[in-house]
Amino acid sequence: MNMQATTGVQPPPPPSRLEEMRLPVVMMRDILLKTMFRKNLDLASEIADAICLPRAVTQELVDLSRTQRLVEATGTLHANSGGEMGFQLTDAGKTRALDALSQSEYFGAMPVPLDVYAEQVKRQSIRNIQITRDQLTSAMGHLVLPPALLDHLGPAVSAGRSILMYGPPGNGKSSISNGIRDAMGDKIYVPRAIEYAGQVITVYDPIVHSAAETETDDPTSLRRRRTFDTRYVRCERPTVVTGGELSLEMLDLVYNPVARTYQAPLQLKSTGGIFIVDDLGRQKEPPQSLINRWIVPLEESKDILALQSGEKFEVPFDTLVIFSTNFHPNEIFDRAALRRIFFKIKIDGPSQADFLKIFAMVAKKKDIPLDEAALIHLVKEKYPTINSVYANYQPVFLIDQMIAICEFEGIPYQMTPDLIDRAWANMFVREEEIQH
Repeated sequence: MNMQATTGVQPPPPPSRLEEMRLPVVMMRDILLKTMFRKNLDLASEIADAICLPRAVTQELVDLSRTQRLVEATGTLHANSGGEMGFQLTDAGKTRALDALSQSEYFGAMPVPLDVYAEQVKRQSIRNIQITRDQLTSAMGHLVLPPALLDHLGPAVSAGRSILMYGPPGNGKSSISNGIRDAMGDKIYVPRAIEYAGQVITVYDPIVHSAAETETDDPTSLRRRRTFDTRYVRCERPTVVTGGELSLEMLDLVYNPVARTYQAPLQLKSTGGIFIVDDLGRQKEPPQSLINRWIVPLEESKDILALQSGEKFEVPFDTLVIFSTNFHPNEIFDRAALRRIFFKIKIDGPSQADFLKIFAMVAKKKDIPLDEAALIHLVKEKYPTINSVYANYQPVFLIDQMIAICEFEGIPYQMTPDLIDRAWANMFVREEEIQH
């Protein structure tokens, strides 16, 4: 499902000259040397692709390295690549590349300076999105939700502010979070790496970011299509989902002592998208501590990270944070924390009418015919034993159980009071003493 939520994000413009890069010249030169050395490249066009810079800017960097006697022309023209001149590292260049690699193993895509990245974050901010009721309804089409719920969700998503969803388990809080993500149909630009104080922090992560189809350059076309800075990857808006495994350390920069580079924490990877904290209250840290960690980012749209040296610095925080919990908010937060979460939305179980609607929808989808006697037995005999508390997960659970029984018994898919009893027995465990 891909519904355009906005008119399109303004892409980061590619640099046209070396001086526009706003990176230390020595750092850029060393990344060029390390990339040529590690990838064994000798053509400017190949080097440009590897360091993700336009050809003209790459040539400037090669020429600068030639004046420093670190790179030399090979004197051979490569016939199979449009008569391009070849380049290679001099002995001094190899020595410098090895020295630079001992300081940081990073090579490849030239990083984007943090302040330049911050400008792009504003251009593609989650708060620029305006989602209509139709878009949200379409994205949630597979869920049976009370109309009032969309009344609350719509403004919350469009505001791009934090949301707390709470209520009994099994009622689709996770599915609703995923539906919100599906409603955001536009693409954003994620940097492969950013630079701060000479340190490289990798951001693009194929596990978190799904790259959109790349538009390839056609040399015969009159208009070249690659009109954005290729140090970025054009992606779907990212979604990071964490659950009981979330710890405070996961929100810090990750330092790799071997490569001597940093990896962005989860919330920085989710910039421009959604960060879902599922099952809040199941983590080893108390929910109050986790919320305290988010207070500055949520209020000031900036996060504070620390380098190995202890130096702290600000990064943009532009993420729709969705907290989801089965606990009542008053049980796990103090009032100050609750005040800072902008929207609180209760996700309750369905009414009996909505439960039957979901049951019928699931049965139709799974090709199991509805049976009136079985449904009356379910509603009149089984549900009163649990005070007629319905949950959204139950129709799928019960129908899948009946299908599994039918397949085992070798009978056509069907629904009977007896099959309902057998399915029900697997949904709840009877209270009893187990003798050890």
